[in-house]
Amino acid sequence: MLLAIDCGNTNTIFSIWNGTKFVSTWRTATDHQRTADQYFVWLSTLMSLQNIKADITDVIISSTVPRVVFNLRVLSDRYFNTRPIVVGKSDCQIPIEVRVDAGTAVGPDRIVNSVAGYNLFGGNLIIVDFGTATTFDVVDHDGAYVGGVIAPGVNLSLQALHQMAAALPHVDIAKPKEVIGKNTVSCMQSGVFWGYIGLVKEICRKIKEEKKEEMRVVATGGLAPLLQSAEALFENVEENLTMQGLRLIFDHNKSIDS
Repeated sequence: MLLAIDCGNTNTIFSIWNGTKFVSTWRTATDHQRTADQYFVWLSTLMSLQNIKADITDVIISSTVPRVVFNLRVLSDRYFNTRPIVVGKSDCQIPIEVRVDAGTAVGPDRIVNSVAGYNLFGGNLIIVDFGTATTFDVVDHDGAYVGGVIAPGVNLSLQALHQMAAALPHVDIAKPKEVIGKNTVSCMQSGVFWGYIGLVKEICRKIKEEKKEEMRVVATGGLAPLLQSAEALFENVEENLTMQGLRLIFDHNKSIDS
């Protein structure tokens, strides 16, 4: 079985693929100090609680936090006796082209999402990922990654309001009942919620204008369903997009080796 690991700036997600489907998915806070032994105790305990007897033979990792990769490599080697495939490293082959400025390092999560998006929907895509940052990735007709946009994430914006303005409390993102807030919390929620809907709509509009064609907009990340519930911003919401991309990249590398 394949263990797919997606390490982001805020959370790290572990998912097990049995060759047909993902049988379970867990997340933990990203912490570069967490050791391989701690990862294994945490993961094996969750597997036991769900009665999952997975014989993990392969591991693939995508990480936007380089300091975490070492301990994930040790986890793979020590407990699963396998060398992991790490997206972004020279020995990991990608089934799509990356057409950006020379010397530009593209985040592995953006490549992984592009691979999955092209596989599921074909080319000519805008993929919006709501993570620590809100990213917009553009996939050309032939599946090539051709660039995108990076904006502050929703929760990051809320944290900044709370930390930099002494009178503003910490609030959770939620759809406000009315646009015009009647108290501080509802004012903040309205500003962030409708502000990000406006941000998504305008950036997607400008990308389509620049490309001079209509494009399918696909969203992933925890906040995508919430924003979609207010307005039909996306043609598709795929919460499992990154894991599907990791599985596809793993299959591509195995087919090259065989």
